[in-house]
Amino acid sequence: MQQLLETIGERLRATADIRVVYGEPITVGERTVVPVASVSYMFGAGGGKGSRQGQEGEGGGGGGSIHVRPLGVIEITPQGTRFIPVFDAQRVALLMLGAAGVLALAWRRYVRYLERRHR
Repeated sequence: MQQLLETIGERLRATADIRVVYGEPITVGERTVVPVASVSYMFGAGGGKGSRQGQEGEGGGGGGSIHVRPLGVIEITPQGTRFIPVFDAQRVALLMLGAAGVLALAWRRYVRYLERRHR
């Protein structure tokens, strides 16, 4: 188990580089564009050791995930530097769905409040 965790740690250190978040600059004429992304690392591992009477026990497992999401680009020109965000339709849709759920719950509580008040 210790060796598994060390291997995972080594691989994470090898990939945790600023170039993962900021891509290689691309220059065309006087304009340079640098891609920007958000990178998330998630992992877990577990193990067990023990025995029941007459049986030996041992086990282990692990898993991980790397999530990369584009955020936009940094544009560098002689006129200046600016960040141009990427429009993420899925994220906007999820935020709107969450907001609709919160509003529905708030409306339900308000209606119940009015019903109790008029009794």
